[in-house]
Amino acid sequence: MLAVAHALGLLLATFALTYALPIGCSLLMGDGLWPQFLLAAALAAAGGGVLVAATWRGRRELKARDGFLLMTLGWLVLPAAAALPLLLSIPRLSFTRAFFEAMSGLTTTGSTVLTGLDGLPPSLNFWRASLHWFGGLSIIVMALAVLPLLGVCGMQLYKGQAPGAVKDERLAPRITETAKQLWFVYALLTVAGVVALKVCGMSTFDAICHAFAAVGLGGFSTHDQSVAWFNSPAIELTLVALMVVASLNFARHLMALRRLSLESYQQDPEVRAILVVLALSVVGIAVLLTVHGVYGDFMQSLRHAAFNVVSQATTSGLTSQDYQSWPVFAPYWMLFLSCIVCSTGSTGGGIKMFRALLLARQAGRELKLLIHPAAMAPVRIGGRPVPDGVGQSVLAFIFLYFMTVVVFTFAMLLTGLDFDDSFSVVVASINNTAHGFGPAGAPHNLHALSALQIWICTLAMLLGRLEIFSVIVLFRPAYWRK
Repeated sequence: MLAVAHALGLLLATFALTYALPIGCSLLMGDGLWPQFLLAAALAAAGGGVLVAATWRGRRELKARDGFLLMTLGWLVLPAAAALPLLLSIPRLSFTRAFFEAMSGLTTTGSTVLTGLDGLPPSLNFWRASLHWFGGLSIIVMALAVLPLLGVCGMQLYKGQAPGAVKDERLAPRITETAKQLWFVYALLTVAGVVALKVCGMSTFDAICHAFAAVGLGGFSTHDQSVAWFNSPAIELTLVALMVVASLNFARHLMALRRLSLESYQQDPEVRAILVVLALSVVGIAVLLTVHGVYGDFMQSLRHAAFNVVSQATTSGLTSQDYQSWPVFAPYWMLFLSCIVCSTGSTGGGIKMFRALLLARQAGRELKLLIHPAAMAPVRIGGRPVPDGVGQSVLAFIFLYFMTVVVFTFAMLLTGLDFDDSFSVVVASINNTAHGFGPAGAPHNLHALSALQIWICTLAMLLGRLEIFSVIVLFRPAYWRK
């Protein structure tokens, strides 16, 4: 425990450095909030420093099992620290809502409980967007460099995944080097997004905030109307491109950049499946909107379907239309897509496409064995067999995923929320996406939820981001035995 607490103190103290960005923004924009951010940074640094000093004698090299506790505590402590500027700057904002907002930012969920975003001080909007960016980067590093070493169900796919980057194309001999290389790709994509959005007509401030949100696949915007505020096909197309790229495995981006070749994408079955599912869904929903006369013509339907379907499917949550008013099939299909579309090793949430592909191949295998019981039928993805251990762990993950959805949905029903809202907000939270269901108000704005309902959604976001197993394992008595 002391070693974990020591590492947690170092993590908190390091996180204090991130406040430099909103402090700079506040000074540049002149909104007068830099003292609040400076105080929050000082409190985070002091808290981390005290924890490091108190546990100095207990420091040691962390073991694999320590990683579960460190990750869970880290994803609880950092949102609490990130909530400080909100508490210090927004009058009458409760800790529950501030913590939810920070957790939503760092987990790249994008649901918000704040209103009046257009009038919010620029540095606060910038801080919210920055949480998406830092959260998205930490998710990539966690997925590709940390969790595979812990053997976490699903996240260790890169040990057994057929085209897995870590298995066949070792990114770097050390985790730190891997993290640096992934950071470079992530930053490069972000800079490209900022430039592209500015060329399309966004202000520099909005371009940075929305690039952070799109690359991190989060739904925070600087406007209550989200992307609809800009009413620009060029901006929407640029954001669609950013969200699609961010939903793919960042190890593939790194390999493509190294080799200056698209071969790594062509070899990845997740990429093909994601692009096909997105294309068919966009066209299908555009046809549905046209048939129902929601928009004047097919091209207009295609424009709005493309942005909102891609945004929801990739678990971003940015919106350009109130798709709750679309034919009921559309928003539910988009909610389903948020479960499966994102790739492993991306900034997105949900079950992930690899698991969906594995389940489909496993089902096909069982059907074949019904007809030919003696047949040798290994499950293959990308032309290579998937080890039985990976298949079993994925099945276990899927079971826990759906049981978590069921339990949390019933918990929301107990609070008095109706079934549609309870189910949709739980699925959206565990998939780390800001879906357009929920109480009346702006899309994906959950300000009307009660404190208890907000805490349920907060816990769902945490479980979804840490792949459920990483949290649940801490409640096993065997974990605490030496």
